[in-house]
Amino acid sequence: MRSFLLPAALILTVASGSLAFASTMTEGTIKAIDLKTHEVTLSDGTVYMLPAGFKDAALKVGEKVSIAWDLKGKVNEATAVTVVQ
Repeated sequence: MRSFLLPAALILTVASGSLAFASTMTEGTIKAIDLKTHEVTLSDGTVYMLPAGFKDAALKVGEKVSIAWDLKGKVNEATAVTVVQ
């Protein structure tokens, strides 16, 4: 029994550590978008920073989107933005 505890504990430790780096998903409606400052604001007031080279003409105010993001310091950095149908 003891021979199984150490490997199981190691697997759980590694698995839980990888979950901490997973992106968070949020859905909402775009309230404002500014491609010059690379910011998207959702209707709830949350601001997400887009990647520097981000260009997507499909994003418009009023569009419902899904945003994958990570918290970097105090900034919500978007890693992916997709339009929700």
